[in-house]
Amino acid sequence: MHIIPVLDIKDGFVVRARMGERECYRPIETPLSQTARLPDVANGLRTVHPFEAFYIADLDAILHRDSTETVLARIEPLLDSYKIWLDAGFSQLQQFETILAKRGICPVLGSESQQDASVLRALRNHAQLVLSLDFRGDEFIGPSSILESNLDWPERIIVMTLRRIGAGIGPDFDRLKAIKQRADGRIVMAAGGIRNIHDLERLEEIGISGALVATSLHDGTLNRQAIASLLQ
Repeated sequence: MHIIPVLDIKDGFVVRARMGERECYRPIETPLSQTARLPDVANGLRTVHPFEAFYIADLDAILHRDSTETVLARIEPLLDSYKIWLDAGFSQLQQFETILAKRGICPVLGSESQQDASVLRALRNHAQLVLSLDFRGDEFIGPSSILESNLDWPERIIVMTLRRIGAGIGPDFDRLKAIKQRADGRIVMAAGGIRNIHDLERLEEIGISGALVATSLHDGTLNRQAIASLLQ
């Protein structure tokens, strides 16, 4: 079970995400960091566990407010120390090619940012690519062809349920199990709603390889001891 901490960025600061309501996100207040600056929060999370990778969602870029170059400048302080899974609203092949040329970054192709499946089909065999299947409640966000054609899925897949983020109601186990059954041995990661070690253990039981986690790390539910016991 791989645990990847999530850093949601808005207006240049790490924010507390809840239920995908991005207009309401505010700079995070966490006992792990004295500020909401990206390097400070990342370093604070490393006091819980020596995480080697972070998932970064740049909400300003996802909402088309910032360029790829601005995003890269923003995450530059982390690239020497961490591997980054980066969702910055990439929707064009050229954007992905720019990111794929950078060391230490795995670009995330979020279904919500796509107009069709053409970019996914072009890059599906690239080892660095990560596909995020995005849901809001029971609704899939993005072109239906991305969800329907598992032949286009790359080796790593995130199942992102926005309504469960920060809501404390647990992962969408049924959907995760259904996607895992269609994934033909691919790596499937859960995102949204992970509350505690028991959720992680159940995810592992149904074949989920890892989880993207934020709230439970900051509120101490997933602490150093809990993570160590899970990994042992």
